[in-house]
Amino acid sequence: MTGSFGELLRECRVAAGLSIGQLAKRVHYSKGHLSKVENDLKLPHDTMARLCDSVLDAGGSLIEAARAARDQAVERAAGAGLTLDRRQVLVAGTGTVLGMALAGGPRPAPDERVVAGMRTSFEHLRSLGMQTSPVVVLEPLVALLRTVHALAHENPEPVRSRLLLLAARIAEYTGWMNQEVGDEQRALSWTRHASELARAGGDREIVSYAFVREAGLALYRQDAVGTIELARRAQGIDRASARTRGLAARREAQGHALAGDLGSFDRAMDRAADLLDRSTADTGAYPVLGSTAPDPAELARGWSLCDLGRTAESATVLERELVRLPATARRSRARFGTRRSLALALAGEIDQSCATLAGTLDDVAHVDSATVRADLRELSRTLGRWHNHGAVREVYPELRRVLRQRY
Repeated sequence: MTGSFGELLRECRVAAGLSIGQLAKRVHYSKGHLSKVENDLKLPHDTMARLCDSVLDAGGSLIEAARAARDQAVERAAGAGLTLDRRQVLVAGTGTVLGMALAGGPRPAPDERVVAGMRTSFEHLRSLGMQTSPVVVLEPLVALLRTVHALAHENPEPVRSRLLLLAARIAEYTGWMNQEVGDEQRALSWTRHASELARAGGDREIVSYAFVREAGLALYRQDAVGTIELARRAQGIDRASARTRGLAARREAQGHALAGDLGSFDRAMDRAADLLDRSTADTGAYPVLGSTAPDPAELARGWSLCDLGRTAESATVLERELVRLPATARRSRARFGTRRSLALALAGEIDQSCATLAGTLDDVAHVDSATVRADLRELSRTLGRWHNHGAVREVYPELRRVLRQRY
């Protein structure tokens, strides 16, 4: 293996029989930029490495070499007493709601209507969370969880277990909303609390799904190995439903796509589709876990094809699946709509990228998602390479406004 990313890129390009100009046209980067990367004058960007890996059929080697190059740069800077910009990790403490008692002493055992009402309250908050900023729902989610858990603590079986399981569902969703705020530490802590509550209530479903959620955190950190390992742990939990194992296989496939491993991606994706097709509707007493999209496997396929450098195919799949999402699913529409516009831009379809983005930015502004903004920033950088293009000049002010927005 060659000693640097630039050397490996040149080796792969020559082996493919492409000039640097031909490669530049295929990945939609300038010849000058690629020349600087090949000569190790510029650090490789993740997106550029993925596109080159796909075009040159490098099997993930360029993706891995790009990460190694950046890690080495960080180490060299640290050795010289310098600092490099890294993605901010928020480490604020999570606090706790476990074991808290309600003010005023024990309450009468809640009857069926009270338990059902608490579930309805949670479902209303979750519906609201699909359409607006996570900061709007986080405080009421924590308050509801505090109440439900305290009632569980005070009451005997079977009410205790039912309330613990509802508390676990609320805690899992609270973790997701913390991830959407951009607080990974709290997201992880709430997810693990959900697993503890589920065990106490006698349900292992969230125990498995908690690993799916942790795999999602690893995915957004661009940690392919962590994503795959956590998703596989989720699939190995005893008594996990076909649906949860399908969602775990879906997450595993996304990890393989991050690593540039097309064969493993296809196998995991096929397994996910099969498990989700065979899963039965959740008719239990507690709200369904995970995505409620009509076909979560196909949405993940469209998402991951972009990571694999198959950008035009990614845009086609996402376009088809976005039509199936209801208007109320604003968070999902913002997430996958932004990804579609990114795929189009990376495929060189600048007019189409800007046209679709214009229809997505309103959803993005409303849901105020840290994870969506990560793709939006990548899209902004990509469109910036066409800053003199008319469609880009038209959409860019609104794009920048949404990126700066904070609730």
